[in-house]
Amino acid sequence: MKATVLYGAGDVRIENVSDPAIQEPTDAIIRVARACICGSDLWPYKSMQPSDRGRVMGHEAIGVVEAVGADVGTLSVGDLVVMPFAFSDGTCLFCGDGLHTSCLHGGFFGTEEVAGAQAEAVRVPQADGTLVVLPVGEDDALMPSLLTLSDVMGTGHHAAVDAKVGPGKSVAVVGDGAVGLCGVIAAKRLGAEQIIILGHHPDRIALAREFGATDVISERGDEAVELVRELTGGFGAHSVLECVGLDQSTQTAIEIARPGGAVGRVGVPQDEVMPASRQAFFDNITVSGGPAPVRAYIDELLPDVLEGRIEPGRVLDRVIGLDEVPDGYRAMNDREAIKVMVSL
Repeated sequence: MKATVLYGAGDVRIENVSDPAIQEPTDAIIRVARACICGSDLWPYKSMQPSDRGRVMGHEAIGVVEAVGADVGTLSVGDLVVMPFAFSDGTCLFCGDGLHTSCLHGGFFGTEEVAGAQAEAVRVPQADGTLVVLPVGEDDALMPSLLTLSDVMGTGHHAAVDAKVGPGKSVAVVGDGAVGLCGVIAAKRLGAEQIIILGHHPDRIALAREFGATDVISERGDEAVELVRELTGGFGAHSVLECVGLDQSTQTAIEIARPGGAVGRVGVPQDEVMPASRQAFFDNITVSGGPAPVRAYIDELLPDVLEGRIEPGRVLDRVIGLDEVPDGYRAMNDREAIKVMVSL
C-alpha cells in the first residue's frame, strides 16, 4: 500500500510499504477514507534527524473497518469509524479516569513503533477501546468536522477544560492554528463571555471571529500582555488556552492569566523547563494540560457535530490526495494552509 514516510527534516515521501496485518487479537485494520496533517507533525518535519528506516506518519483518521482480531467485540467489518490519535484499551485505571492518553496498554500512532494513518490503511491496536463507530456514510458532508474529533477539536476542548472555562468567564487563546481555533469553539460552547484570540494571520482571525472570538490581539510579547489586561479590566483572563508549545507562547499564556486563573497547555512543549513558573507560583495560577484524551471527549462532542451546533471541520481549508501529502506539509509549514485534509 501507499503511505507517507518521513525520513528526516523536510524529507517526506510517498512510498509503497507492507500492508498492515492483524498482530494481536485486539487489533483492527481500517481502510483510511480521510486523514490529515497535524501541526505537531511539523515539529519532526522541521527537526527530525535523517533516518534510513523513516516513520509512517499521521495520527488522525476516519476509515472503514476491513478486518478485526478474534477478541474484538464492538466492531464489524464495514463500520465507518473515527480513530483518535492515541490508542487505548478503554478498561484500565487511567481510561476509567478519562485519561486515555495514559492508558496502561496504549500508545500513539505515527511513531517508530506504531505506523501512522497518512496511508491507505492502518492497524489499530486496542480497537474496541479506541475506535468509535460513526452513524454516517464515508461521503457525508460532515466528514471534515467528524475528522477533527480524532485530534484538534478534542485537543481544543481539553485546553478549555483544563483552563476551567465556564459561563461568564474571560478566555484568552494563544495561537491561531487549528487547535487554537477549535479552542475558540470550545470556549464558546462552554459559555465564555469574552474570548480573546492572540494571532496575526488574517484568514485565521476571520475564522476565529466566526467561531465566537470577541477580541483579537495581533501583537506579541509584553505588548500583547498589556493589551489583554486592558481588555480584562486590568486583571488578566480567567482562563488561558496555550495552543502553540513554544517558550514565548507559554510565558505569554501565564502572564495574561489573572491571579487565581488557569492555563490549559496543549501545545507540545519544545523545552523541558516551563517559563514564568515563578509568576505562576506567586499568582496562584493553575497550569495543567497535556496530550488530550480525545477518546474521552468524543461521546460529548459528537452530537454537537452531527446536529450542526459546531463546525470544527472549517479549519480544514485544503483537501489533497495521498500523493500530494509532501506538498501539504510544505503548505502548512509555510502557513499557506491552516490544516490539510487527505482524501483517499
